[in-house]
Amino acid sequence: MKMFLISDNVDTYTGMRLAGVEGVVVHEEEELKAELERVVNDSEIGIVLLTEKFGRDYPEVVNHVKLERRTPLFVEIPDRHGTGRSKNFITDYVNQAIGLKL
Repeated sequence: MKMFLISDNVDTYTGMRLAGVEGVVVHEEEELKAELERVVNDSEIGIVLLTEKFGRDYPEVVNHVKLERRTPLFVEIPDRHGTGRSKNFITDYVNQAIGLKL
């Protein structure tokens, strides 16, 4: 099984290529949809890395693919600008999940 990157910027793409991960750079929603369709139909790809920007800009597209497919595994990663999450996102996530303030 291979990993594959779908990035919104060349810097993240270049870094992942140096690590041996193939991928593409896309900027528009239609390009993203086309690449997602291609990777879900490629049985060689087991993990798809998506930059977090796609999850923020096109949540309906990303969530649809994540919820409808068992494979490949989709993982959102921060890009060169860092993560869009708050400093306490893990604590906040746990608080929401169990209903207790930690």
